[in-house]
Amino acid sequence: MCNFPSNLGTKLKKRELEDALRSLPSNGNLVDFSSNDYLGFATNDTLYANTFQLLLNKGISQNGATGSRLISGNHNLYKDLEYDLSTFFKVESALVFNSGYDANLGFFSAVPQREDIILFDEFIHASIRDGILLSNAKKYKYKHNDLIDLEEKLSQALSKEFTGEVYVVTESIFSMDGDSPDIDALLSFTKKNKCHLVIDEAHAIGVFGKNGEGLVQQHKACKDVFARIVTFGKAMGCHGAAVLGSEKLKEYLVNFSRSFIYTTGLPPHSVGTITAAFKFIVESEGVEARKRLLENVVHFKKKAKDLKIQALFLPSNSAIQCCLIPGNENVKKVAGKIQDKGFNVKAILSPTVPEGEERLRFCLHAQNSKEEIGLVLQILSGCLK
Repeated sequence: MCNFPSNLGTKLKKRELEDALRSLPSNGNLVDFSSNDYLGFATNDTLYANTFQLLLNKGISQNGATGSRLISGNHNLYKDLEYDLSTFFKVESALVFNSGYDANLGFFSAVPQREDIILFDEFIHASIRDGILLSNAKKYKYKHNDLIDLEEKLSQALSKEFTGEVYVVTESIFSMDGDSPDIDALLSFTKKNKCHLVIDEAHAIGVFGKNGEGLVQQHKACKDVFARIVTFGKAMGCHGAAVLGSEKLKEYLVNFSRSFIYTTGLPPHSVGTITAAFKFIVESEGVEARKRLLENVVHFKKKAKDLKIQALFLPSNSAIQCCLIPGNENVKKVAGKIQDKGFNVKAILSPTVPEGEERLRFCLHAQNSKEEIGLVLQILSGCLK
């Protein structure tokens, strides 16, 4: 076997000394408080059967896409799905990517140009950061959900000679905090300053909005947001993502987005599952799941208050509730005790979050019972004494 490079070994050792070395987990039969399957769609028997029936009705029995969408992989289910998505999200067009990571990488590496400016929230997802790093545009980070700092950063970035475009980038629900920006204020800011607003809605889809369309639609802002990135691997319980926007934006991405152009398309079963999930979410079973989830969020926050531990939690009205326990060793120890009691709650370590802001991340689901929520918080309370 070849020798492992010493410089890579040094990096692994450093991560180990920081008590931040990652390894693949074995979840067993623990009660789920860690997955992004907020509505239980990933394990829903009805949705599984609906997908199978859809493929039967279409006479589709192939396993793979056979190639990239621009070569041989653009099977007929894609056209129907993208039409359904544009209707559901009230936009001109939708372009499906293989994952949220691919969508963010493809959008941000291709759309902002060398003469442009990107202003991004400091807590944006790693996939957006990676896409921005590949862009030739000038990049400026602003403080989390801070419009005053955003305005200052824009003022610093602009010059009299500036002739490009400005892109303001945020998330509607932040994945490691569960909080949201002031979308109405952001819309006002971007209109006033003639910026293009781009919002990643990964953790809002399926949860917020009349039928789970997300916070942009809940704020009636579809026409004012330049692009939305929506993903299907969370509340929708499947896989893939889409960039929503104008027909011109779709045409541009098809021509210039490398993570779209140079990869094999999703197989028909994956596209069929997304199609079935968006039909399912507006049916009675899907509506009931959303209702139970939102009730569980309220119940969780009430229980935390009753146990007098709410001050440790970051403000959030979403399915993501985070309890700050500084220090990788400390938060891992508490997570381990909770897991030993049968509940799958994950410790989020630095450098994923800033040092000193390590946390337990509770992901709530429609399928969590009130009793499970009460018990896991009681266990947490006991660990903190």
